[in-house]
Amino acid sequence: MIRFGIAGFGLHAGQNLVPGFRLAKKCRLTALSRRGMDTARATAAEHRIPLAFESLADLCASPEVDAVLVATPNAFHHRDVLAALQMGKPVLCEKPMGLKAAECREMIAAAAERQLTLGVAQVFRFEEDAVAFREKLHAGAIGPLRLARAEFLYQAANSARAWIADPRIAGGGALCDVGVHCIDTLRFVLNDEIARVLAAASGDRFAGTVESDAILTLEFRRGALANVLISMCAPYRRTVELVGERGRLLSSDDPAERAAVPGFKRFLPYARLVDAFALAIEQRTPFSIPGEEGLRNQLVLEAAYRSIQTGRAECPEAF
Repeated sequence: MIRFGIAGFGLHAGQNLVPGFRLAKKCRLTALSRRGMDTARATAAEHRIPLAFESLADLCASPEVDAVLVATPNAFHHRDVLAALQMGKPVLCEKPMGLKAAECREMIAAAAERQLTLGVAQVFRFEEDAVAFREKLHAGAIGPLRLARAEFLYQAANSARAWIADPRIAGGGALCDVGVHCIDTLRFVLNDEIARVLAAASGDRFAGTVESDAILTLEFRRGALANVLISMCAPYRRTVELVGERGRLLSSDDPAERAAVPGFKRFLPYARLVDAFALAIEQRTPFSIPGEEGLRNQLVLEAAYRSIQTGRAECPEAF
């Protein structure tokens, strides 16, 4: 039974990770870290987590922690992953893996040097619909794929993450926060890599200097075209659609479509994510979403940001 500690316990950890750990079968949550010991203890008591620490170093030093889930704000992923690896802990890092591809490469190299497991928490790969769509597409259920679509809309103004529109901490706006989910889900479901990205973005008073809304057109290496629509200032909706020559596959948790279309189950994917990481550690086998996948997503994000600036389609840099 792998014992996890969450570094940087915030809104996401309380709302999603803790319920996921409660459903997990191969691991359990034993510790957390937050700035300030009083806050850490209060949070641990609220969520019935045995141990509380006020620093990542103390968390990693605990003999009751076998692996670390880094859930600190985006700008601190690089620092915290490297620190946990230095202390000999396998690390599951929240998305986006880093703010720059160079950071991702450094984390990957550090894990390899220490022979420790490094994974990225792209949780939507564990959605039932995503796995089913990948299998059905491979089996030819809808014929050759022509088009794909992924959407993720939400209201960031209602988020407790005060840093979400601060480019120094978030690294960007909607693209970094939820666009990376859409990119990764399409890469996974299509089992293909992105050759070119054409992107456009806009902002508003809430987002400030980062993008609040964006549209991406992705050209995949095997020829499929995909659209990604993301917003941090719109009513919540997540949708994935695949269009083939003989049919389509659609999954959505849009309240208007939920009755007619299979939806996403909220907490089970988190349980499957942490269980899969725990199993990889126990069996000394590769984790299905290694750091290299985080790097690939980061390269696509950087191509999208270049496209926003140039107005032209951009190719992700070589892996």
